[in-house]
Amino acid sequence: MGKYLNRLPNYDKYPAVTVKGFEESVTKGYEAVSAKLKAHQPEKGRFVIAVECYPGVREDEIKQGLTSAFDTVTILHADAIMESAETVTNKIKRNMTDDRVFGFMAPHRLEEFVDEQKLATFREQAAKVQDGVVFIYGVGATLIEENPDLLVYADLTRWEVQQRFETKEIGNWKADNKDEEPLKKFKRGYFFEWRMADRVKQRLFEKADYFLDTEKADSPVMVDGEAYLNGLQQAVNQPFRVVPYFKPGIWGGQWIREVVDLDDDAVNYAWAFDCVPEENSLNLKFGDTIFTLPSINLVYYQPVELMGDKVHARFGKSFPIRFDFLDTMEGQNLSLQVHPLTEYIQDTFGMPYTQDESYYYLDCSDDATIYLGLKEGVDKEEMIADLKRAEKGEISFPDEKYINQFPVKKHDHIAIPAGTIHCSATDSMVLEISATPYIFTFKLWDWDRVDLDGKPRPVHIDHGKEVIQWDRTTSWIEDHLIDQAEVVKEAHSWTEEKTGLHEREFLETRRHTGNGPVTHETGGIVNVLNLVEGEEATVESPSGEFAPYVVHYAETFIIPANVTTYTIRPSGPSEGKTIATVKAYVRT
Repeated sequence: MGKYLNRLPNYDKYPAVTVKGFEESVTKGYEAVSAKLKAHQPEKGRFVIAVECYPGVREDEIKQGLTSAFDTVTILHADAIMESAETVTNKIKRNMTDDRVFGFMAPHRLEEFVDEQKLATFREQAAKVQDGVVFIYGVGATLIEENPDLLVYADLTRWEVQQRFETKEIGNWKADNKDEEPLKKFKRGYFFEWRMADRVKQRLFEKADYFLDTEKADSPVMVDGEAYLNGLQQAVNQPFRVVPYFKPGIWGGQWIREVVDLDDDAVNYAWAFDCVPEENSLNLKFGDTIFTLPSINLVYYQPVELMGDKVHARFGKSFPIRFDFLDTMEGQNLSLQVHPLTEYIQDTFGMPYTQDESYYYLDCSDDATIYLGLKEGVDKEEMIADLKRAEKGEISFPDEKYINQFPVKKHDHIAIPAGTIHCSATDSMVLEISATPYIFTFKLWDWDRVDLDGKPRPVHIDHGKEVIQWDRTTSWIEDHLIDQAEVVKEAHSWTEEKTGLHEREFLETRRHTGNGPVTHETGGIVNVLNLVEGEEATVESPSGEFAPYVVHYAETFIIPANVTTYTIRPSGPSEGKTIATVKAYVRT
């Protein structure tokens, strides 16, 4: 039995959506995939295959693997039509900025980086082939041939791209920076190349004949376009989970390792990203085969069905709700930090909305605390001066002089609107429920430590001082952010509470606690939930819209807007026992 649990963990690390009716639509392994493509080739004449690749895909592997079944092939690499790495870098320089972490959201399209003379030469070369296969691959393959005889889209999740950054396997697209620190490679991906590549991807959803899962080296999984799109359509008509991922950090703890039942290779696990559709993956299960795709594709292809008409009208193709875990159990404090106000994130980084958030305490020690807001009578200039002295290593920042520290207990829910100084302290397990722009944390002080790579973590005092709300002092925090839970409905077997959030935040959160079934109405708005108490629950449709769906302790799950009504009840080992869920949705 575990230290933090009185039961064995049953958290599902590899959830999948079972796609019905397309069980035979997948092909595994390069030999079989290449043979599948060859089957489309006519006996005579020119046959063009275009494989559009997401940045980070192993393109040499794609070339060798997908052409292995063909006898005569003219191979064209799309990279050869692009401008030089130096030219591309100069064009995006303004958006990348000199900052180690932050850039400005770039509006570029892939076409802007094409050398028209090289493109014309390639098209002429392709046109000369009168008989046989023309194989075009890479980022921009569809710019050489917009209407190929066969179109394959080779995709990759952003989390996997980041792992390849970390191991120095790859650099950014059109950048000779394989050995650059991962933070800078991530910045270029986040602010430039992923946005550009996603624009290409979205216009190819209904054009691609096949989609290729390239997550694992030399282990491709290919599914035909009809099955792929139908899988996404099926996903938005039932509860589902995205595939979580876990990351160590200098302040990380041991709760995630035990409850999620992770291996012991890492020194700790600081984060568990349980619902971040922009970076998580989504598993579609065709028969016995798992096909992995970026979960953001579901947002791009089915935004209204997933999020609802009102949410789509407000946020476009941006999933606005984020659930993740912050584990400091037997760990350290997070950095002292603040998030930008809406106007600041818009003007400075080109983002449409900001990172309002909240901390829901899944677990914590008896003496756990949160750093939140300023003490009364703080001198602004004096505090900023002390932060800068601490950054230089001249002093340890005297947090007790400036920052409140409040006690917290299990199931407390603390609202943290942007502009509020905060920090989750040691020996806490936080379920962070927040808006989605997730990298815009201005660290003000990092407790005199270096990161796991031995380098000081970047602090952004100059950004922070522009957004700190100096009137959010002790009394304001106590009145607006602490202990805001309010019972709004009681039934025979359960209670509904409004647990937050502050009126400046666009998310509404509700906790349902009890030992019987609870009926929920989505009202055409996506719901995101976590089972915060109890070992197991079953989500069901009163009208049979979807099959019963089982969730376990600490699992985050999504109820799409297409689902109208659903119930949640204790099940399995929790039958007849008290369970609790926390639900978040966009206020309208």
